[in-house]
Amino acid sequence: MSTVEAPAKSRAQIKERTLRKDNWRLYPVTTFVIFTAWVVYATVRAFWGSAFYVPEFHYLTPFYSPCLNEICNNVTVDGHTGDAAEFGTFLPAGTRGFIPFAAISLPFLLLFRLTCYYYRKAYYRSFWQSPTACAVREPHGKYTGERRFPLIGQNLHRYFWLAAVLISLVNTWDAVRAFHGKDGGFGIGLGTLILVANVVLLWLYTLSCHSCRHIVGGRLKNFSKHPFRYRMWGWVSKINERHGTYALITLGSLVVADLYVALVAGGTISDPRIFN
Repeated sequence: MSTVEAPAKSRAQIKERTLRKDNWRLYPVTTFVIFTAWVVYATVRAFWGSAFYVPEFHYLTPFYSPCLNEICNNVTVDGHTGDAAEFGTFLPAGTRGFIPFAAISLPFLLLFRLTCYYYRKAYYRSFWQSPTACAVREPHGKYTGERRFPLIGQNLHRYFWLAAVLISLVNTWDAVRAFHGKDGGFGIGLGTLILVANVVLLWLYTLSCHSCRHIVGGRLKNFSKHPFRYRMWGWVSKINERHGTYALITLGSLVVADLYVALVAGGTISDPRIFN
């Protein structure tokens, strides 16, 4: 006759914060440094209000897209004048330094990344220490999950994903415009390649999102009756495996694209031309 042991009355009392022997602090510390540096750089550039557009080659930094300030009209750099406001403007020039030129897109992009499943893990561990790592005791006295404000807003991630798709389309248009030559025709420069590479990486990050995977293949009882959606679900599932990687890489690609445009627009460097 087998016996069933009664469950323990209380959890095991372990004095040590963790019994792990590996360098578990490396991930949260590295993430904290990278995220903090990126936020500082992005904030400074978003409110900079200059060196954001190269009218000669139609290079617009993604941090200012779409450009909605009156200053975006008739931008002049090195004797070349161009219009960075492809979708109109509604912000007066006097708001420079107080409201980002991309006042519509930046909040949605920030919310999309803040509610992203990968970023949640990253900043929960590195900034909130909730928990700092697996099998490591966290300093918080209780856990309420994501059932209260403001964390209950994490459930809006799927809607922020839709906004991110629209903004990615705008970034794609910016990359297409960057195929502009000195004589006004077709041309390719190093800046063109950088902007194109950035938008490709942004699409990989956006389309590898878990919400996209659910939208493509969710709510289906039988994949055999939906072969196209099944193929799309399979493709999204493959890139979904690298979603966290794309999330980090796009932080770097955004900085590279913005910094390159800023340096060219500021006259610090010249854009090497590949064609025209």
